[in-house]
Amino acid sequence: MDEDGLLASVQAALRAEHAAVYGYGVVGGRIGQSRRAEARAAYDAHRARRDGLRRTVRDLGAGPEESAGAYALPFPVPDAAAAARLAADIEDKVAGAYSDLVRAASGARRRDAADALREAAVRAVRWRGGSVAFPGLAERAAAPSASPSASSRT
Repeated sequence: MDEDGLLASVQAALRAEHAAVYGYGVVGGRIGQSRRAEARAAYDAHRARRDGLRRTVRDLGAGPEESAGAYALPFPVPDAAAAARLAADIEDKVAGAYSDLVRAASGARRRDAADALREAAVRAVRWRGGSVAFPGLAERAAAPSASPSASSRT
């Protein structure tokens, strides 16, 4: 894939990480005490990946896309059970973005994207309590849900 395709895939993964950081803020506020450390660890992992992707975009000679002010959630999150479902949904979306980056990248960037895909798939399994055959691919058939809200765009 060409440099433009690689940059587009990196920016898409960055957008997914921005949405994940936002989403885990919601998860952390609703998840029960027994899973709060797990939510915090995922939040921290997504922040670290987001920061790494920002550096990658700069290394590719572009400016990293900024986070939206708010993101639309795929469903209401009134309790811990819904928060766990949201966390699994977040990880599915992140896995999808990294599956595209795996296809677009090569060398160390491909390895990093594959690691991120694997980590998201493992977290999704933990949150969901089950797995899917091809993480990051099957979930893409579902309608997008963690997109910036219209009111947050400038």
